[in-house]
Amino acid sequence: MQTAQTAIATVRFGTGAAPGQPMANNRQTLMDQLRAEDPGPGRDYTDLAARAKLLEDQSESRKEIRKNAKNAKALAQDITDRFRATLHQDNLRLIGRSVDSPAGFRERLAWFWTDHFTVAADGRRRTLLAYDFVETAIRPYIAKPFAEMLKAVVRHPAMLVYLNQVRSVGPNSRMGQKRNRGLNENLAREVLELHTVGVGGSYVQRDVREFAELLTGMSLEDGLFRFRPGIAEPGAETVLGRAYGGKGQASVEDVDRALEDLALHPDTAQHLARKLIVHFVGPDPAEDYVKAVADAYLQGDGRLTSAYHTLLDDPRAWALPLVNAKTPQHFLVSTLRSVGVTSADLATLKRGEFGRGILAPLAAMGQPILRPLGPDGWPEDPANWITPAGLAARVEWANRVVQQRGKDLDPAAFLEQTLGVLAPPRLKELTARAETRHEGVTLVLASPTFNRR
Repeated sequence: MQTAQTAIATVRFGTGAAPGQPMANNRQTLMDQLRAEDPGPGRDYTDLAARAKLLEDQSESRKEIRKNAKNAKALAQDITDRFRATLHQDNLRLIGRSVDSPAGFRERLAWFWTDHFTVAADGRRRTLLAYDFVETAIRPYIAKPFAEMLKAVVRHPAMLVYLNQVRSVGPNSRMGQKRNRGLNENLAREVLELHTVGVGGSYVQRDVREFAELLTGMSLEDGLFRFRPGIAEPGAETVLGRAYGGKGQASVEDVDRALEDLALHPDTAQHLARKLIVHFVGPDPAEDYVKAVADAYLQGDGRLTSAYHTLLDDPRAWALPLVNAKTPQHFLVSTLRSVGVTSADLATLKRGEFGRGILAPLAAMGQPILRPLGPDGWPEDPANWITPAGLAARVEWANRVVQQRGKDLDPAAFLEQTLGVLAPPRLKELTARAETRHEGVTLVLASPTFNRR
């Protein structure tokens, strides 16, 4: 690393240095990473329709099992094999793309927005949907207006299932009256509280209720999104002082208008600005910094690139020390990159080897992949990640990785490559005095500096 700015761009705003890969060194080179379209998941990707078919087949196999059909066990095993194969490819793709990508800022933003719009991969159904959610509702929209991402998220089956929107029926709709079914407010509440205006935003319970009524109709058919007017609450709804619907049959366009207005609400701008600064720069951001990012977002009609530009334009974005902690995912990816592991290397691992070498260590460090505990996502506070158990798991895993991939690396050169001018004198001294190369490289990975961003 040549300068402190290069080091900060790589560590604070990126996924870590990788041998032979060019490093960003200022705001412009980070923003340039967002100009190209996302490469997409690749030709081998199992699309949402195929995932829905797999879930349908699973449902059919359960019926066969209940009927004690002769082929039931074989059918169930086939479905299990297909599920495991799909999940393995999903995990390889999710980790491998971050390990390979020269666009570290893009990858970090993908992680940020995946967490902002949390869906948990629990059970087969939600797991299959959660990975597609990242690929189709998050990654393509990272550099687009926030409203576009918000609409894609609210339409995606993963979100509709995770927050029980598929159970929500307008009480006065045809189905609601016929079957005595009612509202589920989960999606409405979380869109307001977590995704847009924020916990302290200018909404009240009545807004949640009426927004939930507006969202009725957002449902699924054959595992894919479909707006169903027959379960939508009739009439107009008022959310944050604006009325939607009430003119003819309910439609998804009414929901879209509400989401577009929420995306441009001043409280949303403040909420998103604060989250971005906390995630990338540090806790308790100055109000003038938050206001600058929020104002840029609003003046740019909700374009996320306007917010990113102003986030990076402030000198505080490039100031030391590093105060945030790397999450386990960030630590794992940056470690693999530092010793030259690529997605091709990961692809050579058998499913069990990948589980033991990547997935299980992530869980031991405290961040099982795509499985946060609640819809508010993973915590930002370093105290949640820098714990005795979490650190022990990091050091143990890093030691194994170095034994396999980095035992011949020169510790001094490795320290310069990964941390550069960020490395404190004491770490340089300890690394130089290490008895073996393996120990020296492991010392770098176990250091407080490497575990910060």
